[in-house]
Amino acid sequence: MTSPDTDNAPALPGFSALALDANVVRALTDVGYETPSPIQAATIPPLLDGRDVIGQAQTGTGKTAAFALPVLSRIDVKPGKPQALVLAPTRELAIQVAEAFQKYATYMPGFQVLPIYGGQSYGPQLQGLKRGAQIVVGTPGRIIDHLDKGTLDLSALKFVVLDEADEMLRMGFIDDVEKLLQATPEGRQVALFSATMPSPIRRIAQTYLNDPVEITIKNKTTTAANIRQRYWWVSGVHKLDALTRILEAESFDAMIVFARTKSATEELASKLQARGFAAAAINGDMAQAQRERVIDQLKNGKLDILIATDVAARGLDVERISHVLNYDIPHDTESYVHRIGRTGRAGRNGEAILFVTPRERNLLRQIERATRQPIEQMQLPTIEAVNDTRVNKFNQRITDTLASGDLGMFQQLVEKYEQEHNVPAIEIAAALAKIAQGDQPLLLEPPAKREYTERPPREYDRERDHGNDGFQDRRPVREGMRQPRAHVTENGKKTYRIEVGHEHGVKPGNIVGAIANEGGVEAKFIGRVSIRDNYSLIDLPDGMPPETFTHLKKVWVAQQQLKISEWDGTEQPQSGPGPGGPRPRGNFRPHGARSGGPGGPGGGKPPRKKRDY
Repeated sequence: MTSPDTDNAPALPGFSALALDANVVRALTDVGYETPSPIQAATIPPLLDGRDVIGQAQTGTGKTAAFALPVLSRIDVKPGKPQALVLAPTRELAIQVAEAFQKYATYMPGFQVLPIYGGQSYGPQLQGLKRGAQIVVGTPGRIIDHLDKGTLDLSALKFVVLDEADEMLRMGFIDDVEKLLQATPEGRQVALFSATMPSPIRRIAQTYLNDPVEITIKNKTTTAANIRQRYWWVSGVHKLDALTRILEAESFDAMIVFARTKSATEELASKLQARGFAAAAINGDMAQAQRERVIDQLKNGKLDILIATDVAARGLDVERISHVLNYDIPHDTESYVHRIGRTGRAGRNGEAILFVTPRERNLLRQIERATRQPIEQMQLPTIEAVNDTRVNKFNQRITDTLASGDLGMFQQLVEKYEQEHNVPAIEIAAALAKIAQGDQPLLLEPPAKREYTERPPREYDRERDHGNDGFQDRRPVREGMRQPRAHVTENGKKTYRIEVGHEHGVKPGNIVGAIANEGGVEAKFIGRVSIRDNYSLIDLPDGMPPETFTHLKKVWVAQQQLKISEWDGTEQPQSGPGPGGPRPRGNFRPHGARSGGPGGPGGGKPPRKKRDY
């Protein structure tokens, strides 16, 4: 293995110097990519040369492009059997990687990429495979299901990519990863990317990679110290309402609000304009002249809020920008650093605010790790604070209007109305203020219920609490052995019952992997797992969103639906072949298997059922 020294590397060349396909370089130009990141510059050449590669770098350093660009440059765009397989630990990452491939292949007619993951019906996946997708991106469990069903043919595979290998290990997918590697052709090229290199990942690299080039990129991403960074947990208050409160209560000169898509910039700008803010959108669809006109309005104070996409904001330098707000969290840390770099220029202080949904906790942690700076949690301005600001602005408008003079005609009209209708002047003034305010209420109404602010569940040390693997009750409990320990709910969590247990051959890693993958609950926030004969108990963060709970009921693990429900605190007695009689030793027969039949002595394995993780 060789390990290039990237710390003292010379200035990086442009993408055009990396021998990539011309259509790929053209797509990169469209999205505004000019210079490859260190992991891309070090990884793309050996992958183009056909070498196996181990890339060790933090998430958010541009790893997706590091393997996607050389794969796209070497595939045949004719439809047929898959030529590249990318394994990802979660469906969110699988979708993200597939979207990146599609973006980089804009000028490759006939190209097809297919994301395959649990929780989605098999129909669209089967249709995509029949159409001849050249690249398949998926989670290990669902990929294995397609292999077992005979719907995925890997015989023509040229490339295998393991993305975030250490995360797949942590989620319990490592056995599935090995099974998939064993099912791939012997001459395929393998790229393994991982933020860390624990011994199981190192063993896989030594077993399945051929003389790999090993590349380690030390993370140097950082943000300016003069930029204050805060985040807000998106919860009971809608994003737009939260943004409105911040715009009204936060003192700012000019602000850039980053959204993920072009349509989102236009929609958000329209809604802010309707609420009385001087806002406009810029995105990649705008003509250059129109873009320059909007930026000039921001510079001279005619606009205060700019809603932008990453591409549209590249190179933007406006001295007035005091705040950057990430309405949609970026999927990579480099984008985050570039975004907030629009403020705090030339030594001035800047403010950066980040909206984070519960499903995006891991992205927040990645940003903190990559930038090596903690991001403080902010408190949303209260309704009282917003109303105080509105009243002060209302009073200031009165003061400014009185100071401007030229009120003679209006005074005469008010006096005349007062005399003719016998209405006090103060009531007339109130009516005129209401007319001026229009349909928009002057003050916010307090909610009927107390607002809910989501706080992230506490992190804890699994090894400290539960031993080396972080889980209790791993072994099947046989009749005649001591009964399992009572399940004690962890602080800050709630215990749930799921209808899968020892009789179904389930392991804690299967349960944790499925819930993390399907429910968007990061594995480190999942607590104790206690496996019983035909059910299990698991601790999940208290306050789990209802939609997540509903979705988890339908998830399949070890050929069983979870059918998750809140635990009532009672334990069922452990079953056995007879009162006090021990279970027979030897292979554990799945529940319902008959002797001589599938799953019994002399028989094959029971038919596989649907597995959705």
